[in-house]
Amino acid sequence: MAHSHEAGALHAPHNGATAVVPAWLTPPADVNELLPQLWARTVTRGADGSLQVGGIAVAELVEQFGTPLYVLDEEDFRARAAQFRDAFATAFADLCGGADVYYAAKSFIATGVARWISEDGLNLDTASGGELALGLRGGVPGERIALHGNNKSRSEIHAALTAGVGRIVLDSLGEIDLVADVARELDVVAPVFIRVTVGVEAHTHSYIATAHEDQKFGLSLAGGQALTAVEAVLARPELSLRGLHSHIGSQIFDLGGFEVSARRLLELHARIEHSYGVTLPEIDLGGGFGMAYTSEHTPLAPERIATRLAEIVARECLVQGVAVPKVSVEPGRAISGPSTFTLYEVGAVKDVALEGGTSRRYVSVDGGMSDNIRTALYDADYSATLASRASQAPGVLSRVVGKHCESGDVVVKDEFLPSDAGAGDLLAVPGTGAYCRSMASNYNQVPRPAVVAVRDGVARLLVRRETPEDLLALDAG
Repeated sequence: MAHSHEAGALHAPHNGATAVVPAWLTPPADVNELLPQLWARTVTRGADGSLQVGGIAVAELVEQFGTPLYVLDEEDFRARAAQFRDAFATAFADLCGGADVYYAAKSFIATGVARWISEDGLNLDTASGGELALGLRGGVPGERIALHGNNKSRSEIHAALTAGVGRIVLDSLGEIDLVADVARELDVVAPVFIRVTVGVEAHTHSYIATAHEDQKFGLSLAGGQALTAVEAVLARPELSLRGLHSHIGSQIFDLGGFEVSARRLLELHARIEHSYGVTLPEIDLGGGFGMAYTSEHTPLAPERIATRLAEIVARECLVQGVAVPKVSVEPGRAISGPSTFTLYEVGAVKDVALEGGTSRRYVSVDGGMSDNIRTALYDADYSATLASRASQAPGVLSRVVGKHCESGDVVVKDEFLPSDAGAGDLLAVPGTGAYCRSMASNYNQVPRPAVVAVRDGVARLLVRRETPEDLLALDAG
């Protein structure tokens, strides 16, 4: 339950008292410990206690690329992608010849990332013309790209059909004629899915739960819009109805919602095939699988997710009396998120007295809400560690804050950091590979950080750091 407070959620009372330490956060026995579930697989501490990733010390990365810096472990990223690919291929092999895994471009996309996705045999889920352009530039074949979005422009639809995308996911009744008209202009048949709002309330933040009725995405199953959309698509020869799509949210750890969602989606799938005499060759179950941001999170293994979803699909298709369609899923942040940490330099440090004689230390870094808006936007939790050295000092309750002119400019709400952490130290925040660089802004006219990929002792720039000259170049004067 959320508690409102005029100063913001970070000051909200809990059980009648000032919330000082969340229940899941305990003082560490060792402030230098790296919890494996929070960090990319090649992140370790070197002999001097500093963080290393891909065989490179963070100090070396800072010397070459500066701070703030998004540091992506390429080996970790590609291993996670391959694990999802293989898990779903295996689980669905006997049902429908395997399942397709769509990487979420919205979590993070760059030409280099798109190239990995293409080379490693995943598909690409895009939500804008810009994401589509980057995917194509990185070599992802058009037929392995999906275009989503609740308000696609004519130009985006034109670009998608010109590129020969494998699917356009229809999100409203008005969009049906729009896509059909553009397809007619180009003399092509557009492969389309219908996004169905199945009425499942995912156990996640309300801003990222996307299958309940009162939100902007999809066509309502209960309200009859989904079936109306099916009839409208079948009436347009410029459209080929490939299947149904559902997405119940993001950062999901409980597979119970997928069971209800898949049942309702396959009931509609069967009704369409039986009533209209058409075969729907595919179905998209969505995804949004959770990842660990703090010690309270325990992500599900891809193999467990894939096996459970395969059991659900097999059972429901048997009940409905239909053949198992080709299945696709969208893991979301579970691939990109854990692969990256953000590296900051510490500046000002101050202690603030709290009620009851306690205090909190505020550790300011050279980034903030411009490179990670999720804490302010979603009240998200993150972890942090001293990255430039090891420390023998005791841990002290700290809040990592940014440099922006906002009291809500918080990166990590609660963490035990060494009491001797101070100006000039490097701080690392794990789990920032998804929705941090992609949602970054130039608030206070701060240039956005670079993204560097590290593997086998080599660091490669994926996205360069912005400069004040970049910002001035956009100003018409």
